[in-house]
Amino acid sequence: MELDLQKYNVRTDLAVDAKEIAEASYGGPIPGLNEEVEEHGGIKVTRIDVTNEAASQRIGRVPGHYITVEVPGLRNQDTDLQERVARTFVQEFSGFLQKIGISSEAKILVVGLGNWNVTPDSLGPLVVENILVTRHYFELAPEQVNDGYREVSAVAPGVLGLTGIESSDVVKGIVDRIKPDAVIAIDALASKSLERVNTTIQIADIGIHPGSGVGNKRRGLTKDILGVPCIAIGVPTVCYASTIVGSVIDMMKQHFSGSGAEQTKQILGMLPELGEQERLMLVKEVLQPLGHDVVVTPKEIDEFVEDIANVIASGLNAALHQAVNGDNVASYTH
Repeated sequence: MELDLQKYNVRTDLAVDAKEIAEASYGGPIPGLNEEVEEHGGIKVTRIDVTNEAASQRIGRVPGHYITVEVPGLRNQDTDLQERVARTFVQEFSGFLQKIGISSEAKILVVGLGNWNVTPDSLGPLVVENILVTRHYFELAPEQVNDGYREVSAVAPGVLGLTGIESSDVVKGIVDRIKPDAVIAIDALASKSLERVNTTIQIADIGIHPGSGVGNKRRGLTKDILGVPCIAIGVPTVCYASTIVGSVIDMMKQHFSGSGAEQTKQILGMLPELGEQERLMLVKEVLQPLGHDVVVTPKEIDEFVEDIANVIASGLNAALHQAVNGDNVASYTH
């Protein structure tokens, strides 16, 4: 009987991770996948456009536009760096809105997905707490709204296990009632790379699937379902144990690759010769006694998630409201 090793494969929600895996397998750049990379002051910005179905199938991502902001130094809780990241996010997100045709007057609904009782999954609700919401002013006292603000509303719908209602159904009902021009959904993700956990922000125009970071395949928040464009903002806060085991095997192979063949053989045994299928079987053998895979997050996750949520909220407030800028953005968050 053929073993199902799919759940022990490398799992990630990041387009940059998927691109690296696909290019390693393909042996070079993938046709139909365009990439731009900029790096300055410890902030790396990668823009990926998946332009055709062949490239989509190869990297396992829906055709669309993806922006990834990687900042390894975010773990150091450097306030100045966080402010620079927020400014970079504003610049990238503002350009992203223009690229996909969202005007400066468009009505926006911000959706914070996740469970506020589970720290690695609390990113969405934490961002919503700090969003500058203005819809009620436009509804109740429009004459008192100054120039430079747009109509923004926000909601944290909870998760299926808390409410008994799919997040997608909650958001669809709100969209049908208040009729925003676009939805921005924020959610926690999973990454194949521990270095990218809590240090990376991904922006995409392909919507989002609640629970996908922990293996749930359920009704998502997409343009097809909601009827309006849905922009996804995600931060990887967890990594699978199976992914870590596989990565450690690869890192050990690379680390000892400079040693002599005989020495490497003595230290690693058959590991350097393992193919993809054999590696997955080894990972399965290691994790099977647990009965399930394990999701791992850093022990400082409470501090990390609050910092990154504040960066995203500050960036969104400045990107969505022209009246909010670098001088006053801190006034709208806590």
